[in-house]
Amino acid sequence: MSDAQLPEVVRVARDLIRYDTTNYGGGNAKGEREAAAYVVTYLEALGLETQTYEPVPRRTNVVARVAGANPHKPALVLHGHLDVVPAVAEDWSVDPFAGVIQDGMLWGRGAVDMKNMNAMILTAVAELLRAGEKPERDLILAFFSDEENGGVEGSARVVADRPEWFDGATEAISEVGGYSIPVGEQSAYLLQVGEKALMWITLTARGRAGHGSRVHPDNAITRLTDAVTRLGRTNWPVELTRTTTQLLAGMSEICGADPSDPDQVATAAGPAEAFLASSWRTTTNPTGLAAGYKHNVIPDAATATVDVRVLPGQEDRVLAEIQQIVGDDIEIGMFHRDIGLEIPFEGELVDAMVAALGRHDPGVPVLPYLLGAGTDNKSLAELGIAGYGFAPLKLPRELDFTGMFHGVDERVPLDALVFGQKVLADLIRSY
Repeated sequence: MSDAQLPEVVRVARDLIRYDTTNYGGGNAKGEREAAAYVVTYLEALGLETQTYEPVPRRTNVVARVAGANPHKPALVLHGHLDVVPAVAEDWSVDPFAGVIQDGMLWGRGAVDMKNMNAMILTAVAELLRAGEKPERDLILAFFSDEENGGVEGSARVVADRPEWFDGATEAISEVGGYSIPVGEQSAYLLQVGEKALMWITLTARGRAGHGSRVHPDNAITRLTDAVTRLGRTNWPVELTRTTTQLLAGMSEICGADPSDPDQVATAAGPAEAFLASSWRTTTNPTGLAAGYKHNVIPDAATATVDVRVLPGQEDRVLAEIQQIVGDDIEIGMFHRDIGLEIPFEGELVDAMVAALGRHDPGVPVLPYLLGAGTDNKSLAELGIAGYGFAPLKLPRELDFTGMFHGVDERVPLDALVFGQKVLADLIRSY
């Protein structure tokens, strides 16, 4: 298929993937300014005025406001992030930053998280403006840097330093919702109305330095690895919230499963099973180890990083439980902490999103869910803006879409991108 034959939403998503915006964390990122410049050029070609903000050099954030037909209505924020997590090219079937199109899919880092949604936002707005139409209400389009590092130089700084960008806004739409999953022999769409809280902690064990040849019971590495193993193998219990209770009831009604056994219900979601199972329990996944500097020297300290995700409001309780699991001789440090969110699955915007999906895929139910990870909606919540995950995609039942978040061989079907762009355009026309 030639470039001219590709839908615009596919071309834009491919273009964005070709900007290597890898975010290594700790202020170490690249390519965000170049990707932001692409977005600015696209938006200004539509006649929109853009503003950019770099809290530190090259960490570029972009915003534009689209005038609506009814400016008295509260504005709606459509937002995405331009950075991506690293990709080890040797592990991929394709170059992760080439934007390869094959097998009816667009491949590359960001195809799922979340340059697909960025492209859908841009082209949905373009569809209206080129036709001489206006959205129903003012739209605030925001494209953030640094989301994959907790938004430290992205949404968090923008909200703190440029709150006026979001004047008049009460609701927001972003990633990780609106996509279809199998539910037994049928399907459903998941609309994200909440996110677990985030705590990136460090575990530090201290011991006594010494020669590697000695009998040495006071070994920091041994002490740390014992603690990490205990924590990593902890099976946290199921704890349901309003959202996950609704989700389980809806899935059970569709497939006939017993809602009192959440993990069994999750199996009906096929490839999305693990993604859903993480939404009704704490997760504590070790992600890194650091210790030592020479083969024959026992170090006096060892450190591990752990990604902790907890249900909203349970952070302090879970930290205390983690301390019990790892032991009092392990120091817990907090690298980054962010809030959890949960809002009702009701209201005019929810109704509008459900209706938009229904017009393009009639008869398929839409269910609320709680995201086990997090988005930039956490930052916007500081301004009182209620955020939803709604990046609509009609997906093949066999595609492990949720498994490709931060995974290998990220890819999204071309027709799913077209579907999402049409649904978003429909939504902003009507809401």
